[in-house]
Amino acid sequence: MKIRRQARILELIREYDIETQSDLLAKLKQDGFQVTQATVSRDIKEMRLLKTLDSNGTYKYSAEMVSAEEQQSHSYLFSTAVTGVDCAHSLVVIKTQIGMAQAVCAALDATDRVGVLGSIAGDDTIFVATRTDSVAVSLVTDIKKMMTAKNNSFQS
Repeated sequence: MKIRRQARILELIREYDIETQSDLLAKLKQDGFQVTQATVSRDIKEMRLLKTLDSNGTYKYSAEMVSAEEQQSHSYLFSTAVTGVDCAHSLVVIKTQIGMAQAVCAALDATDRVGVLGSIAGDDTIFVATRTDSVAVSLVTDIKKMMTAKNNSFQS
């Protein structure tokens, strides 16, 4: 069932502009899949789906991969989706464009950073628990660098 559902998810994101998990959930239910929001969220993370900017300026789910350089550094995603980051002791709070928190959180989780205990993403906010305050400060510094990386590359 899972393999069939995930195959259908790939078909749906190719056929339609799926902007949110709710949109994907509704399409799956129309196709007769008995799924919950949590199941869809797990599938998106497991399948490493990305939210990409289309020609209309809206974000949609995509299975397309970005260039190796952008994928490795995640600078592209962070510079376009993250709007702010701060920490309070060992808790990091990342603010994103609406609907982009899941994609940013998945990218952050993929880095497998030492000292990060876990993360939780909503629609536009991510909470990251770190082992120590210094890990949190370091993470904030690195994210701020990634947020400005693309913008700096366009300046002369």
